[in-house]
Amino acid sequence: MARDTHGPQQRARCQPMSPHRARRPLGALLLLLAALGRPAGGCPKACACEQHLLVNCTRTGLDSFPPGIPLDTRQLVLAGNRLSTLPSVSLNILMDLVYLDCSGNELGESLEATFLSLPLVYLDLSFNNLSRVSASTFSLLVSLVVLKLSDNPGLVEVERGAFANNTGLRELDLSRSGLTFLDASTVSQLPNLRTLGLGSNPWHCYCPLRELSSWLETSSLYFPDADNISCHSPQEVKGVLLSAMGENMDLMCFTNLYQKDYLFLMLIGFAIFSTGTAVAWITGVCIVLYNRLCKSKDDDEDYEETQVCPQPPGQNAKDEDFEVYINAYV
Repeated sequence: MARDTHGPQQRARCQPMSPHRARRPLGALLLLLAALGRPAGGCPKACACEQHLLVNCTRTGLDSFPPGIPLDTRQLVLAGNRLSTLPSVSLNILMDLVYLDCSGNELGESLEATFLSLPLVYLDLSFNNLSRVSASTFSLLVSLVVLKLSDNPGLVEVERGAFANNTGLRELDLSRSGLTFLDASTVSQLPNLRTLGLGSNPWHCYCPLRELSSWLETSSLYFPDADNISCHSPQEVKGVLLSAMGENMDLMCFTNLYQKDYLFLMLIGFAIFSTGTAVAWITGVCIVLYNRLCKSKDDDEDYEETQVCPQPPGQNAKDEDFEVYINAYV
């Protein structure tokens, strides 16, 4: 019989871990998530679970995210409700979700830290109350192909590079929002973009928008609302297509001065002229007064000198003779 040359500690160290023991924590986590995500009936209340792993909760009066959505859901429709937030935890456990429609709700702010690990291909956030899109809002949605952000009247800022990680985007809709400015590089550097909606925004056609205007003039993208991509201000170019503003903006921005800048310079010039005139007038008055004062002083000195009454030239001789006569008589 062969002897066992390995000690009990060495045998224990070399013993492989049971695969059942290795999978136990992961299995428990999945069971917990499944219990949280799947109700007894397999479908959230007031929603319809249809074919192709679709959960449809359209216009069901929801004011909060519906609990119990199946974990294998691939399409989720929450359109036409009163949702004001999207809970990140409840949303991001849907690891297979590729289609999300949240249009026609009350979602606000910028949805920071909402979309973390979803393989979304289609995302519709139109007809909401979004106010800002930052560089991190959609940065983790690297599979995104269609993004709809239209009809958000409070959307006034799309940060430069907001879609830098969404290189697969083919359709982007920013129309009918509150945008007055958009950095051209935010959309021009998307390599797969084919359709871009920018119409019916209150574009502020001053020098900062010059780059976007030039890009629109030469871009080969499809703009479904091209006739509505026009200036809203200043008043003299209201209604002019943004893509046709290149020459006007070149002339306007040649000296980098706007109309209000010229008005400001005119006011400054008038103020300087008025101040200079006032200073010159005051200086002149002071000089005149000084000259008059000096002249008056000289006249007084001359008058005092005339009051000394100098004697006539022969008076001194007569006095001397008179003194001699008196001395002789005495």
